Amino acid sequence: MKKVLVLGASGNMGSAIVQECCERGFWVKAFARNKERLEQLFKENSHVEVLQGDVFNLTDLHNAAEDVDLIVHAVNIPYQEWGKLPILMENVIQTVKKRKVKFAYVDNIYAYGRSVGKMMTEDMPKNPHTKKGKIRLQLQNMIKESGIEYIIAYFPDFYGPYAKNTTLNTTTDAVKNNKKAVFLGNPKLAREYIYLPDGAKTFVNLVLHEKAYGQEWNIPSYGAITGDEIIEIIREITSYDKKITIVTKRMVQMLGLFNPFMREFAEMFYLVDEPVVLSGEKYEREIGPLPRTSYYDGLKEIFQIN
Repeated sequence: MKKVLVLGASGNMGSAIVQECCERGFWVKAFARNKERLEQLFKENSHVEVLQGDVFNLTDLHNAAEDVDLIVHAVNIPYQEWGKLPILMENVIQTVKKRKVKFAYVDNIYAYGRSVGKMMTEDMPKNPHTKKGKIRLQLQNMIKESGIEYIIAYFPDFYGPYAKNTTLNTTTDAVKNNKKAVFLGNPKLAREYIYLPDGAKTFVNLVLHEKAYGQEWNIPSYGAITGDEIIEIIREITSYDKKITIVTKRMVQMLGLFNPFMREFAEMFYLVDEPVVLSGEKYEREIGPLPRTSYYDGLKEIFQIN
């Protein structure tokens, strides 16, 4: 594999995948709508070609995918626009077919539905009970029925030095700025967050294995951790001594009366109160050891404490 097109390269996992591909010696086309953000991220990287474009424009996609070996779909759009995701996926699938390339998809855990009380494996039935989970399952079925060479990778929530708009970075960003911080969900329950560089390494390992194609893969984190444990680590690393407010579903619903994002986020709140934890057994059996950075080291990196 020599050249990769990363769609959504300015986003959380998209940007981490671009960086990881470059470290492996690949040439990367970094595609997103915000050219300024792309240049900010990759201007110092001679292995990256920045491409401004719109994933809803087939011409933009077809042109961007010329002379690549793999297309990575790491695009995300605001919750309130998720009704357009099947259109986006159809455009990407058409482009993959036109260019006769391989395809790898960055997905989340929404299609799994509620926790079944044990770690989720790839062969478990998917029973989404939310609107967003059903959309995600629809996208997965579109991929599997398309006839293309694909990898679908499921990730838990992200965190890391450059992560934006994630549940955990909501807390860490406030702490970094010495502002009043919040933590989403019950701090007594253990759930998982994946360190972005670990997720990118694992994802790139998959796309380099021929046997990984035509399959779905879980990419778990270092392990499940409670909010209380995270808060304790943050306080130890930073000496932050302000109160951290616990945000409940009821509070999110109230905010949703005025904020469209919070209104859409409310239905996904079950993920912080009924954690879905992924099993990485298949990956470790078929591919190898999972990259796993401890929460202490990952949070330390966020706060840039040496």
